[in-house]
Amino acid sequence: MTTTLPTFASTGLAPALVAELATQGITAPFPIQSATLPDSLAGRDVLGRGRTGSGKTLAFGLPLLHRTAGRRARPGRPLALVLVPTRELAAQVTAALTPYASALGLRCATVVGGLSLTRQADALRAGAEVLVATPGRLHDLIDRGSARLDQVDITVLDEADQMADMGFLPQVTKLLEQVAPGGQRMLFSATLDRGVDRLVRRFLADPVTHSVDPGTATVTAMTHHVLHLEPEDKPGALASIAAREGRTIVFIATKHRADRVARQLLAKGVRAAALHGGKSQPQRTRILEQFRTGQVTALVATDVAARGIHVDGLDLVVNADPPTEAKDYLHRGGRTARAGESGTVVTLVLPEQRRDVARLMSTAGINPKTTRVRPGDAELGRLTGAREPSGTPVTITPPAAAHPAPATRPRRRPRRR
Repeated sequence: MTTTLPTFASTGLAPALVAELATQGITAPFPIQSATLPDSLAGRDVLGRGRTGSGKTLAFGLPLLHRTAGRRARPGRPLALVLVPTRELAAQVTAALTPYASALGLRCATVVGGLSLTRQADALRAGAEVLVATPGRLHDLIDRGSARLDQVDITVLDEADQMADMGFLPQVTKLLEQVAPGGQRMLFSATLDRGVDRLVRRFLADPVTHSVDPGTATVTAMTHHVLHLEPEDKPGALASIAAREGRTIVFIATKHRADRVARQLLAKGVRAAALHGGKSQPQRTRILEQFRTGQVTALVATDVAARGIHVDGLDLVVNADPPTEAKDYLHRGGRTARAGESGTVVTLVLPEQRRDVARLMSTAGINPKTTRVRPGDAELGRLTGAREPSGTPVTITPPAAAHPAPATRPRRRPRRR
């Protein structure tokens, strides 16, 4: 049973945090925040289960900052650690927490693969109370002596199931073995499979479990459509959907196909760009910024974008290539209908994919509306806002590197997320 809190102030949260929440236009806790804040503020270990977009970042971020306030970190020795699976999620968490950290005089640092190891080491040496990190890059910094975790007494694992899917659990285990013993641990995950349950048993002490929108439940404001079409009709239907007004994420199975689909859409007059793991981190950051500002209206992405991306007002997700697992479907769809907004998820299905997609929907607990469509159909327009693309090729300015390459390169390491 969860307790509903009418205001953040009633939780005992630091007044500076309550004031900053009001400044950000946030006046009442979301359910996951109402459920977890009393325990997390009291220092209890917390196991939180909730759907993507449910407000988990502030659910762990506010108590982490509240309980770290008034302390100062020594160089390279953070006091609080948030581990996340992807670079995009690291950037999102940092952006979400920074205003509240600043209100308390706390410093945040982010370490992820794909950016300068030296700059990140310098940022840690300058001192940061709160560190947001992907496991691989944090290991790199520890190995070179630029970071130590022995002062970390609040540790958060965000999207733990995704870290398991990406093979990070051995690294996560080694990192958790290095944080201060007896500290607070909070773990947030949609599921507890693939080894996540072992992390809970080993590293969380008598955790309080809170499940909000448990299992595979989705928001009532999200609608799901399966569109059956023939192979020859798929490119035209996808182009017309991508040409709709507003921003759309189109999910594709592979990075090479994502590049190809983006080029095809550009040639038809759709302002598209591809986002995948083959892009450098500065490129990925710039592409996301182009998408947020509307310079790009159709983001053609692989599953690298299924977690860690939040764009206000995104109301349509298109699975141009259906995912193979229910979990991936839910996380893709979670890019829309976030924080109480409405949204639509559309999956394009060829004849040979129908049985697999039907099984996937059943596993995900989704009962979609199924419609047979062709390009130009009125029903396609009604369901998705599809319209005929202009046909005039457009060019999107290529993302520039955020920083010049260093004059001398460090010894090459295996690529990390």
